[in-house]
Amino acid sequence: MSLPAQKSLDLLALGEPLLEFNQVQAEPPLYLQGFGGDTSNAAIAAARAGARAGYLSRLGQDTWALRLRALWQAEGIDTQAVISDPQAPTGIYFVSHDAQGHHFSYARAGSAASRMQPQDLAGPWQEMIARSQWLHVSGISMAISPSACETVLAAMRWAREVGTQVALDSNLRLKLWTLAQAQQAMAQALPLCDLFLPSLDDMLPLTGLKTAEDIVGWSHAHGAKQVVLKLGADGALCSCAGKRHRLPGHAVQAVDATGAGDCFAGNLLARLAAGDALPEAARYANAAAALAVQGHGAVAPLPRPDAVRRLLEQT
Repeated sequence: MSLPAQKSLDLLALGEPLLEFNQVQAEPPLYLQGFGGDTSNAAIAAARAGARAGYLSRLGQDTWALRLRALWQAEGIDTQAVISDPQAPTGIYFVSHDAQGHHFSYARAGSAASRMQPQDLAGPWQEMIARSQWLHVSGISMAISPSACETVLAAMRWAREVGTQVALDSNLRLKLWTLAQAQQAMAQALPLCDLFLPSLDDMLPLTGLKTAEDIVGWSHAHGAKQVVLKLGADGALCSCAGKRHRLPGHAVQAVDATGAGDCFAGNLLARLAAGDALPEAARYANAAAALAVQGHGAVAPLPRPDAVRRLLEQT
């Protein structure tokens, strides 16, 4: 197969998109229909930040799939290689909120995306990976099924062969697999990634470590070349080229943290593709995520560059 001569995409994400129903009122229950799926959120965040973004997945042939395709088209996402699967549905999830934060309930078992398999990489998927600067995957991309996990790892290996950098978000979901399975998959994926984007909440159970500094060190020791550890309201810790940079959080009124980490990932990769150094890209992504938590849903609050730059000018 002849490979593209240049990188015509900045970011290509691989994973499961979902229809979202986000609780905006407790009694009587009221839910707002939106969109989710961590890697889809990241691709949209990157596109809103000005990146040329694409997506790889499987969708059912149902109303939810049509809604997702319309969303991606409106956001300028290249989805020419997304596969339609007539034998499986598109996944759905519900978000509820209480004093402890936000909680997820999924209706995704046997979804079209969970039927991804390494054979899907043949042809258009390989070509799209080859012409992207970054391939973005996540723990959820691997957790939805054993065949999806194999597909993600195969895509990461192919990216390394064709000069595409790989970003991995930890996104630990223990409702989807066991801790032991997650640890085993991370052990295989970390040496294949150029940039690891874990969260502190994920890494405490994954590693058994207690401090951000130790977790960053563990990530490097297990193969990650660059690390940006997301610390929620406390900002982020960026580690590259032997140096660590602590980025403080922004004081905002958080409404819904759904998708904040995905917003961070998409904006970070968009800025890296535009030529920013990692610490500067992380600073931008940190501000974008602070804006994203001020609205309901994973996609609707994803900010545009003018809003991000206004926040940065204030700090």
